[in-house]
Amino acid sequence: MKKAFTLAEVLITLGIVGVIAAITIPGLMTAYRKKVIETRLVKFYTIINQAIKLAEADYDDRTGWDILGSGFIKDEEGNNTDIAISQAWVEKYIIPYIKSDIKMTNKSGKVQLYFPDGSMVAISGSSWLFYPDAAKYRLTEEGIIDENSATGKFVFTFFYNPNCSHKTDCKFVSNGVEPYKYGWDGTKEDLFNGRYGCAKSGAVKAYCTEIIKQNGWKFPSKYPVKL
Repeated sequence: MKKAFTLAEVLITLGIVGVIAAITIPGLMTAYRKKVIETRLVKFYTIINQAIKLAEADYDDRTGWDILGSGFIKDEEGNNTDIAISQAWVEKYIIPYIKSDIKMTNKSGKVQLYFPDGSMVAISGSSWLFYPDAAKYRLTEEGIIDENSATGKFVFTFFYNPNCSHKTDCKFVSNGVEPYKYGWDGTKEDLFNGRYGCAKSGAVKAYCTEIIKQNGWKFPSKYPVKL
């Protein structure tokens, strides 16, 4: 007699495999996304701050550099030119010290700096928006980031203002490109529930990046934003 599986046994086995796959695959995909984000966050943080340190060798202390603002450079008559203030700043202080492509598409004067690993940072003034996946950077016709670019999930906020001087709001702000800590009171509670806290609800979530950094650039087990 030849031994073989019956059709019922095969179907039952396939059903069990399907259930196991349905349970495990989403978890594996989430773990993979987390790992990609973690790797690109720390890579960006390292590269951009190294570039600023190298630029200081040519332009002295960063506190004396040109102001990094939003909008466009004006001509002698006071009219906007096609050159964004942030674009001129990036071309002078950043581009010569790293390898990446520069692109300016935002009507408000943001400059997008793309990295070889597929990530991107949008720079305009002191708040820098880092996208581990540049494809998630989407704008409306008015130049506003759309609802798909969720902070703490698709976009992570950094802060750069070496001349930040407000005694309270700038207390924990460094002079490099760091996770957004403007206005932070120094407590764990404020990181999650303050005005810029990384809470489950709310639209700002600017402190999410700092929470990840404080955990060794790893998502903590109780990270409030669903990935």
